[in-house]
Amino acid sequence: MRQKFVDNTVPQLEALGMTAPDPSLTWDEAAGHYRFGEIDWSELHEVIKGRGQCNHERLQAKRRAWEDGAWVRDGAMAHAAKNAASAA
Repeated sequence: MRQKFVDNTVPQLEALGMTAPDPSLTWDEAAGHYRFGEIDWSELHEVIKGRGQCNHERLQAKRRAWEDGAWVRDGAMAHAAKNAASAA
């Protein structure tokens, strides 16, 4: 899947005048595919541990979404209670 993603994405990046952030990325004419380097998983592991660059912003957005969605949860609970009362 990664090969297909890279093969499809790199030409789109180039069309936009951008480059992929992989210094090992090269076109393999014989294979008809891009060759790419190993993935550095350290940044992902830091994010999973809650130490990512945008962790504070991500948690703020999650809290705000939870708080802003309270009315939806309250409405769903009221609807469920109404349905339960009318079924009894």
